[in-house]
Amino acid sequence: MCGIIGYIGSGASLNVLVDGLKRLEYRGYDSAGVAFLNGNGMDLYKAKGRLQDLRKILPEPLPRIRAGLGHTRWATHGAPSSENAHPHATAGIAVVHNGIIENYRDLKKELQAEGNVFLSQTDTEVVPHLIARFLGRGCSFREALESAVALLRGSFALGVLCETCPDTLFAVRKGSPLVLGIGRGEFYFASDIPALLPFTREMVFLSDGQICALTAEGVEILDQVSNMVIPVAERTVTIDWTQAMAEKDGHAHFMHKEIHEQPRAITDTIADWTGDPVRRLVQLGIASGPDPAPRRLQIAACGTSYHAGLVGKYLIELLARIPVEVDIASEYRYRMPVVEPGAGFISITQSGETADTLAAQREAQKQGLRALTICNVVGSTAAREADAVLQTRSGPEIGVASTKAFTAQIAAFAVLAVGLGLSKGTLSEDTASRLLVRLQQLPGLMKEIFAGEEAINALAASLVNAKGFLFLGRGVHYPIALEGALKLKEISYLHAEGYAAGEMKHGPIALIEENLPVVVVAPRNSLFEKTLSNIEEVRARGGRVIAVTDDPDALRDKVHEVLPVSQTDPLLAPLLTVVPLQLLAYQVGVLRGCDVDQPRNLAKSVTVE
Repeated sequence: MCGIIGYIGSGASLNVLVDGLKRLEYRGYDSAGVAFLNGNGMDLYKAKGRLQDLRKILPEPLPRIRAGLGHTRWATHGAPSSENAHPHATAGIAVVHNGIIENYRDLKKELQAEGNVFLSQTDTEVVPHLIARFLGRGCSFREALESAVALLRGSFALGVLCETCPDTLFAVRKGSPLVLGIGRGEFYFASDIPALLPFTREMVFLSDGQICALTAEGVEILDQVSNMVIPVAERTVTIDWTQAMAEKDGHAHFMHKEIHEQPRAITDTIADWTGDPVRRLVQLGIASGPDPAPRRLQIAACGTSYHAGLVGKYLIELLARIPVEVDIASEYRYRMPVVEPGAGFISITQSGETADTLAAQREAQKQGLRALTICNVVGSTAAREADAVLQTRSGPEIGVASTKAFTAQIAAFAVLAVGLGLSKGTLSEDTASRLLVRLQQLPGLMKEIFAGEEAINALAASLVNAKGFLFLGRGVHYPIALEGALKLKEISYLHAEGYAAGEMKHGPIALIEENLPVVVVAPRNSLFEKTLSNIEEVRARGGRVIAVTDDPDALRDKVHEVLPVSQTDPLLAPLLTVVPLQLLAYQVGVLRGCDVDQPRNLAKSVTVE
């Protein structure tokens, strides 16, 4: 959840850490801090609040540093404060941490009994005290670090700096993500790729149980499990994301930019599939051997990715006639899922580091299922551990509320469903070709929605004082109703609920009162007449109906506002109907004065359970 960054080299401005933290602030933003060596011992600066608050207390001009650590925090243990901000330091040892140390209370009691004084309420502060303990027993610094890490339980990524080892920076990974940046005479580590893009494209993704020593001359990675030194060159990956992808590029917010990047993200995601989807299935190992496709599929994901999984269920069941179960990943492994021979598993995760989704994927593999991950980050944990990877090509998504990753995931499910249908023989070549052509046309249709953004902004201005919202959808658009409600909650802090429209009479209709905004996803499909009945029921009770539809003429006299989208194949329509809901949530959040890129209490990548 938190963001950490480290640098070591022949000398760079402190801005190397500040700039990296700016690019990591979407992972947490209730406090920030840096520790660095510049030849005169260790300097430590910490502040409650956003990175801009830390910037106010840093020396001007920013000094040059030889080695340093930075941290931006999403609080888990201890309220946001300067005392609880990272780095935590004692005896000339500074530590930054992303994750949770589960046994810190017991370790803290031991250390306090030995006379150690703690200044924070965090779990992290035990780490520098433990290292100092082992140094006091005559261990080398590396031995002390390894001994301290061996005592820790939980999921964590650590960066460690020491005054007595000024030429070495240490990084440790167990569970939480950590990536190394390989430069020339300069080396880096960070929680995520965007922090390192200004400095290098050559990166190494650390695996669990690895300890890394970085110097200005190079990097050494020790795998604690095998007790082997890992060759860095063999693990280095060239990242094709550009620095510009992690910039706002003239947009007021990252979220707005990323909504507008969806046509490109979809085009890039489906590019490898439009020629021969079955061949792509074979390459992924999904349609090989005696069976043309899995007999059953289980899908697990969290948040917005879970909604993409629900859309995927409709697509796969309709096109390939394969039964699909969709689980919230945090529930999957605890319900003791029933698996059967010939079944398959799909995890969905933008970052590839979502703790609950990784746990579900590992549980499925433990039960003998072959795991495919739909993932946006090359080299991430989900991608490395899965049996196959269906890569979404959204580029870095900085806004905490997911937009372009969601539609790229749906596009990935669409081509996967077409491939599975062809492989099983449930889908004709003509129908598959038509769907793929329609899919390729969608980016252009999305851009038409952007042309109507001013009307969406005007509608948003009339909704900023609403007390709550209902979102309704049927069939493949039920997940879009869920996603529309989630976006509004995340971005504007207004209460919103998404429901299957047919469920309205089973409870939610009690919420409808005069002028309650009810957003109905109502494309002209086989369920249009039934959805129209739900609209009439809402209007009869005084609700204010806002319809997202590809047939505005049929609804203009039946609803209060229409948000039009173009017509496409009914199965692909969710890729269009979600866009007005994203723009509506964005504009309501902006008008309410909310930080739409970094909503309160949220972090981009949930790497702790």
